[in-house]
Amino acid sequence: MPAKIPATVVTGFLGAGKTTLIRHMLQNANGKRIALIINEFGDLGVDGDILRGCGDSACREEDIMELSNGCICCTVAEDFIPTLEKLLDREDRPDHIVIETSGLALPQPLVRAFSWPAISTRVTVDGVVTVVDGPAHHAGTFAHDVAAVDAQRAMDDNLDHETPLAELFEDQLACADMIVVNKSDLMDRTALISTTQTLTDAVRPGVRVVQSSMGALPVEVLLGLETAAETDMEARHEVHHHHHDDEDDDHDHDHDHGHDDFESFVVTRGEIADPKAFAEHVAGTIRAHGILRLKGFAAVAGKPMRLTLQAVGPRIDTYYDQPFGTAPRETRLVVIGQTGLDRAAIEKALAA
Repeated sequence: MPAKIPATVVTGFLGAGKTTLIRHMLQNANGKRIALIINEFGDLGVDGDILRGCGDSACREEDIMELSNGCICCTVAEDFIPTLEKLLDREDRPDHIVIETSGLALPQPLVRAFSWPAISTRVTVDGVVTVVDGPAHHAGTFAHDVAAVDAQRAMDDNLDHETPLAELFEDQLACADMIVVNKSDLMDRTALISTTQTLTDAVRPGVRVVQSSMGALPVEVLLGLETAAETDMEARHEVHHHHHDDEDDDHDHDHDHGHDDFESFVVTRGEIADPKAFAEHVAGTIRAHGILRLKGFAAVAGKPMRLTLQAVGPRIDTYYDQPFGTAPRETRLVVIGQTGLDRAAIEKALAA
């Protein structure tokens, strides 16, 4: 019987740096063929596009699969398992599978799914990696922009909207085999040591707590943990009981969860001239209009590469990811916020 393919589950709240960590891993895969399953929210697929832009043979188009039917831990049977089986049935099976969960997906139900008979003999959980926003944690919270995390939760009707987000964070820590304290470059040494120690004290013995800047960790650190997490669920049990946990749950979620309180739309414009000035302008637009999250790509005059923009709250990260090639040279931004955004004013501002 062929050896089981190892799979790594990457979890962490919005803005912690999961996509950045995975992108760095792909760019430094050292010949390892990695397949991705991405729990993208909605149908805009921006995170998937960001990962496809890694510019490396390790992330071929056919090796990236997106789940857009809501929180992965609520769609295990109808969405996740069939997607995983497609990867396992391929003749050119990957060396490793990486699953980027939505920031609000509980890792425990997902890890338990690896014990399902359909896949249990073919794949195993190499490890669960929880990415933590270091500066936010040191400041006493779990995310850089708590309002943006709440907005993400409100937009998925499958999710438990009553449990405090701090309790969901505790469950992410409880399931982890490795904690990545990200954005360490934004912390002084005392704060970094304190945060690392606090997290070490909060998790079960043996869990590794590492530090990173922009998710830059060697592949050898992230992959190859060999924990077989699906066989060790007692040690990583949920700290709190959520609606996902009930095996008899029929997932009937017709009741109102406030989905209509949030909206998203796409703004398209032509090339920009000055990336730094544009990023500052975008940040000003976010502040002026109460935008919770903005992400997408920009075409910069004279540059063959796309400029990726990701903003959680007013903080914006930018980098060049891949050539436009034959794609239209346009700037495309996804705007997410509470219902009632002045769309016309935002479109006008971003087009200026």
